[in-house]
Amino acid sequence: MPETLLEALHEEMDIKLKGGLYHQTQINLAYNSNRIEGSRLSEDQTRYIFETNTIGFETGETANVDDIIETVNHFSCFDYMLRNAGEPLTENLLKEFHRILKSGTSDSRKDWFKTGGYKTRPNFVGNIKTTPPSGVAKAVNKLLEDYARKKIIAFEDIIGFHEKFEAIHPFQDGNGRVGRIIMFRECLVHGIMPFIINHNHKLFYYRGLKEWTNERGFLLDTCRSAQDAYSKQVEYFYPDYMQYFS
Repeated sequence: MPETLLEALHEEMDIKLKGGLYHQTQINLAYNSNRIEGSRLSEDQTRYIFETNTIGFETGETANVDDIIETVNHFSCFDYMLRNAGEPLTENLLKEFHRILKSGTSDSRKDWFKTGGYKTRPNFVGNIKTTPPSGVAKAVNKLLEDYARKKIIAFEDIIGFHEKFEAIHPFQDGNGRVGRIIMFRECLVHGIMPFIINHNHKLFYYRGLKEWTNERGFLLDTCRSAQDAYSKQVEYFYPDYMQYFS
């Protein structure tokens, strides 16, 4: 039996196990993370894509091609994350997550859109200004350096990294999904129960990001609630692991 949750997910991926924790995580993470960003694919459609590599529709139903491509790309991004979880968190790794996520989309065909590269035009998060393109590389490198200097990574450090990453908003699009992949990865790497933000909690999640400087509890509570939900899945598949997350 694998010794860690990371090893268990990696093993299930390698042996292509159907119906296990890896299988469920891929579907739930891709569905909810994409849904937060406006995807209209249902959970059943997301599951169908993962399980059959095809898309099922009701009569007369349509879907945005980018939603389908980004769902498939999200599955690949998660696999890449698992395969490279032993590597340090670097600028190149962040860019590769973005490249995988946005490859083949309509955005990637725009001359000014940098797939796997930092934004070229200013953007907002809601009604909040983000780091201008000219300052992104410096801001990301400082964020990574500050994070790497921590001797022990705790849950709050991972959430704090996420908030700062989203405040920088280094990419033209796809920041939220890349950021949530990073959070999942860092929890796995540092022996912390990972989590998936449910799209139904989107407003609580956004409020937490917005209010982080004044009140960290909003975002921490939202993420802890998501941890509780994911821990139930872990307990179902790997009850012996729960002792490591007490």
